[in-house]
Amino acid sequence: MTTICQGCLQGFSDSSGAFFRHLRTTTNPACIRYRQERLSYRSPSPQDDSGSEPGDYFGNYDQGDFDDFDEYEGPLDEDDIYVDDNDHDDDDDDGDDGDDGDDGDDGDNNNNDDDHNNDNDHNDNDYNDYNDNESDNGDHSDEEDADYLEQERSWEPRPRTPPPPPIQTGSPGPSDAASEDDISARREARFLVEGRLHTRTHVTAYPHPGAGARLSAHTGATSNEQYAASFEDGPANIYAPFVSAMDWEFARWAKMRGPGSTAVTELLQIPGLATALGLSYQSSQQLNTIIDDNLSSGRPRFTRREVRINREVFEIYYRDIIACVRALFGDPEFAGILVFAPERHYADEDRTVRVYFDMHTGKWWWSTQLALDAIRPGATVIPIIIASDKTQLTLFGSKTAYPVYMTIGNLPKDVRRKPSRRGQILLAYLPSTRLEHVSNKASRRRMLANLYHACLTRVLKPLKHAGIDGIKLTSGDGVLRRGHPIFALHVGDYLEQILATGTKQGECPKCPIPRNSIGEYSEHPYELRNLDRVLDALATLDSPNVDYQDYARACKEAGIKPIIRPYWADLPFVNIYQSIVPDVLHQLYQGVIKHLIGWLKNAFGSEELDARCRRLPPNHNIRLFLNGITKLQRVTGKEHSQMCRFLIALIIGLPLPDGMSPARLVRAVRALLDFLYLAQYPAHTSETLDLLKDALRRFHANKAIFVDLGIRLHFKLPKLHSLEHYVLSILLFGTTDNYDTQYSERLHIDFAKEAYRATNCKDELPQMTTWLERREKIQRHAIFIQWRLAQQDRQNSMQGVVVHAPQGRCSLSLMLAPAVRQHNGSCLSRIKIAQTPSVKALKFEQAADAYGAVHLQDALMRFVVQYNNPDLSPAEIRRRAALVYLPFNAFPAFHRLKFILEDAQDLGIMEDTHDTAHARPERRDKRGRLVPGRFDTVLVNENGDGRAIGVDGYRVGRLRLIFKIPSRASDRLFPGLIHPGHLAYVEWYTPFAAPHANHGLHRVTRPRGRTGEKPPSIVELSKIRRSCHLYPNFGSAVPREWSSSTVLDQCDHFWVSPYTDLHMYMSLF
Repeated sequence: MTTICQGCLQGFSDSSGAFFRHLRTTTNPACIRYRQERLSYRSPSPQDDSGSEPGDYFGNYDQGDFDDFDEYEGPLDEDDIYVDDNDHDDDDDDGDDGDDGDDGDDGDNNNNDDDHNNDNDHNDNDYNDYNDNESDNGDHSDEEDADYLEQERSWEPRPRTPPPPPIQTGSPGPSDAASEDDISARREARFLVEGRLHTRTHVTAYPHPGAGARLSAHTGATSNEQYAASFEDGPANIYAPFVSAMDWEFARWAKMRGPGSTAVTELLQIPGLATALGLSYQSSQQLNTIIDDNLSSGRPRFTRREVRINREVFEIYYRDIIACVRALFGDPEFAGILVFAPERHYADEDRTVRVYFDMHTGKWWWSTQLALDAIRPGATVIPIIIASDKTQLTLFGSKTAYPVYMTIGNLPKDVRRKPSRRGQILLAYLPSTRLEHVSNKASRRRMLANLYHACLTRVLKPLKHAGIDGIKLTSGDGVLRRGHPIFALHVGDYLEQILATGTKQGECPKCPIPRNSIGEYSEHPYELRNLDRVLDALATLDSPNVDYQDYARACKEAGIKPIIRPYWADLPFVNIYQSIVPDVLHQLYQGVIKHLIGWLKNAFGSEELDARCRRLPPNHNIRLFLNGITKLQRVTGKEHSQMCRFLIALIIGLPLPDGMSPARLVRAVRALLDFLYLAQYPAHTSETLDLLKDALRRFHANKAIFVDLGIRLHFKLPKLHSLEHYVLSILLFGTTDNYDTQYSERLHIDFAKEAYRATNCKDELPQMTTWLERREKIQRHAIFIQWRLAQQDRQNSMQGVVVHAPQGRCSLSLMLAPAVRQHNGSCLSRIKIAQTPSVKALKFEQAADAYGAVHLQDALMRFVVQYNNPDLSPAEIRRRAALVYLPFNAFPAFHRLKFILEDAQDLGIMEDTHDTAHARPERRDKRGRLVPGRFDTVLVNENGDGRAIGVDGYRVGRLRLIFKIPSRASDRLFPGLIHPGHLAYVEWYTPFAAPHANHGLHRVTRPRGRTGEKPPSIVELSKIRRSCHLYPNFGSAVPREWSSSTVLDQCDHFWVSPYTDLHMYMSLF
């Protein structure tokens, strides 16, 4: 059907939604009047005497009833709800306008605590630790690959007729005009900027030597020595209070890995078991007694206190925060890695380009040290970082916990973000009540806020005087310093941020930007909220002759809820609006990226997007969503992260409806992905921060395409606005991996969920705290025993005694396969390959049939000539290769390479990235099902002149075969030379084309046997930098005969992905 606009008399198709888009975006006065007439129209009531046909009647309405109504084609996502200032209820006497979760962009924060878990990126391994679980990293077992093949062949809807290509009406505007010069200029600028991160930094130390200085030259006993003195057996029994190694190992297993207490007791009561193992306990209760009476965790015990709010009493379990600081500062595991004074790092000798990574390189620590030195010189700043978040304890039901974690900024960030390093302490369990018995919403919100701040005030109260006066702290090596614990950061999602700052939902917790301006871009963002004005308003509560209404009015004018004394109001050197920091997990992955995927679904439809998902080639770092991404529900942050690695591939070449150009949409997606990856850099310079700001600017410059498509009416999304504050937080506190919520939410597993499972689910908090204390004691004792064993080994080695390490203490490096290290300038990657070949004797005919290495012998003969005569020309190599005789017809073959990609920034702070490439043929699984072959694409340093960053010198190749020439044949083929070792047969793609003007990706073309193409080659493994992922050039509609396992053979043209992981993004541009 066609709908006629009565303003301009043009017809619009109902199915495309063009009519509603026309009315929303028109500037024609006649069309505007017609739009207003439609908005003011209502169906006549049965009482109308107009004689017109009766319509549906739902009552009389005022125009104001429709103020918050948005025209929308399709289901309304709850994240799109926005309440304007005029829509707030007036009956909320505390000034809490519309704070019930209906006016923000956070659909996951609508007072639904279970949705917090949906944002969690839970993984039983540390977040940044390499997990060699093939099913999680694109490397699958035969059964999983067979399952994927069945999914590839499953039914899917037939493609619709593709829409016509974009039609340009008139000359393109500046926002649609493709600019290759801009892309090239940005690439060159980025090359220079990234290059600065590959040089050693120049450090400017804090000018006053007293900062972080020790109090005396005397060094006291270390933490381990003090702990050893508490055991009566002394050095005679290393495992004391346990009688033997078996006694200790069983106790550790029972508390760290074993079943529940009842199961352990039943196991120990098996006749003769405890005696046979030589155990000193007969039940779990006896074991608990040994742990409770003899072991120390070095960390304080929990204290139960009651907090009274409006004549109602609530329980809080918490630890002495000063004792927690002493425990972390004095932990022997951290001796030697603690930071005691701020520093300024620069990328150039002139000290003009600042470098930021850990907290001590940010501006906050430096300025705080200056403020402390003005009143108490010789101070050691101890930045206190807390993280709070309510979490669901059960899969079913509503049992929740509200843990608060703490750590100190003196620890390096790579220690703080790994639970296995014990750099975080569970500080408190806050009351998790929802006060559902309070019927008035305003009163309930007010009570919850006051309860939250009252509890945190009690927990953090010792910091008030300790931050000014200081406390004596002994580090794990026995050195004494005067530390000043100062509250620095509060890590949390959006709900935690507005709760901590006392702002209203839908507002920015950091700056006073008006609600109607949220989502608009400005070169000069708003300043932070005025802390002095807020503190003055809070102080009016203590003034005489001031009632609550006056206090609420003063707070509203200052931009804060009328909270009865926020927890941060009396803490020294604290600006809570600085302390609220970016949250990559919830603001980007579960916020902006979640919105973006929904917008793309509305723009292109789910059918074609899902069809492209099903046909992406496999890669170690890519999760294949063979059922598509548009119909997934309760998507986690980890899944959104995996989608971002191929998101732009789903829209390249897709046409928009009504012939609109997709250029702005593609550029908007590219800009957001650039921001996402840049925001996660482990180190930033003042120049890379300019790249971060430029990425945000580019998104805002192109975002109007979503309005033109009728997908959005506005961008008043607090999570989108929060991106403007990333640069400031990085300047103050270092990079975002210092304070991202994904690391604190990972702690929920150890400190909340597993603790709850260990209880009888009744009066659980006392049991949870006891269970945690015992685990901490076991962990501390395990470290202590390792220290004593190391001491014993040193003493024995000095006496000439050979000590054989126990079976459980063998070196991991001895068990690893040999690594092939690259030596092209700097070590860019290490390669590990199995010691045992996958095929011991593969013949040339089998290599051609099963692996596709058709020209293996010709390529190998050319390699032999070139290896022996590296200075020969290509023509001479081909001529001499014809005379080479290969004295073997079978060789060992390998199916997998593992890469260890070292710090992409050369600063020593980025953890190694692990990657894998496969070259294996088709086979059958245990059930006889077909497992498709997999021959990955890799990035090859073609002539050995490739650098750490940029594509110059590199070329994409298809890894067809990994093999090794037999040693006897190598003796004959390479006389007098070092044998080349493991080799790879590679089919070459064309060289990198110039980056595309819109999405900035490089295009390559697969070999098709044409004249002039570079023939397949044999390369040494040391020339392979890593795997790389290719996006097929799908065109306007993906051919349905393509599949994930065959697309590399069926598609001709590809785009090289820079988004497979952060290392690739830093290297490939």
